[in-house]
Amino acid sequence: MQVSGELFAPVSPGIELCYQSYGDPTDEPMILVMGLASPLIWWDPELCSMLARRGYYVIAFDNRDVGRSTKVPGRVTRRMLVRAFFGLPVHAPYSLVDMADDAFGLLDHLGIERAHVVGVSMGGMIAQTMSIERPARVRSLTSIMSTTGKRTVGWQDPRLFPALLHPLTPGAEAYADHDAAMWRLIGSPGYPRQEEDTRELALATYARGVSASGSLRQMLAILTQPSRSRDLHAVRVPTLVIHGLADRMVHVSGGRATATAIPGAELLLVEGMGHDLPVELFETFAEPSTAPLREPEPRD
Repeated sequence: MQVSGELFAPVSPGIELCYQSYGDPTDEPMILVMGLASPLIWWDPELCSMLARRGYYVIAFDNRDVGRSTKVPGRVTRRMLVRAFFGLPVHAPYSLVDMADDAFGLLDHLGIERAHVVGVSMGGMIAQTMSIERPARVRSLTSIMSTTGKRTVGWQDPRLFPALLHPLTPGAEAYADHDAAMWRLIGSPGYPRQEEDTRELALATYARGVSASGSLRQMLAILTQPSRSRDLHAVRVPTLVIHGLADRMVHVSGGRATATAIPGAELLLVEGMGHDLPVELFETFAEPSTAPLREPEPRD
């Protein structure tokens, strides 16, 4: 199986994305969109390889402000985040629509007209936005542990706020400590990850580049997103929604609302799954996702 190194694509003026691919470029393209402050290496190579073996050309990438992709200008304060959380007007440096345009720009760079779009958490919000903004370019949508942007669904457990807003202490080991503590809060209770594995991934993430200001800009894009509930009613691509019943970061109501909003969407709720992608569930993720994704054309 072909696996590329990390490559770079100019996707818009001033924005360059780092990406990696798995599989044969002549197979059906699938783009994977990761969540808040999460680089492409958070897509486990085993999962990517599994999807490639099922006949997909898999493309994972760093969103803007993450990893080796462009860090954009724009100062975001915690006061701005609090205002946005309460629905007060705030000027965000960019929106989820801008991030969706980045993903389309990557597909343009690769000469891909239409792709299966899979997104996790914030990446699910971006994937939904892609399906709304340019449905002709989306073969199918898989939205994982995400939500519609409606404030009454997909809420966060209030106990997470201190950890989310706590300033990062400089240094790789401190970053790994923070990640390990966060994963104890949001990881899958039914599929616990070894702390050494979390720390190893955190250290690799730090080595590729961590931007505290970039994380705040992404967070503000999330907090200022409009509800997509009404627009999702017009989505006609085959859709799979996956959500853990033990998710503290995005309550399962967000997944249920997403599946309700999109006509014909399939909803897969997973016992013991929190806000991560446990290796024990890779077969669960890959198998059902191939069923709706294999439909050749969008429904009328």
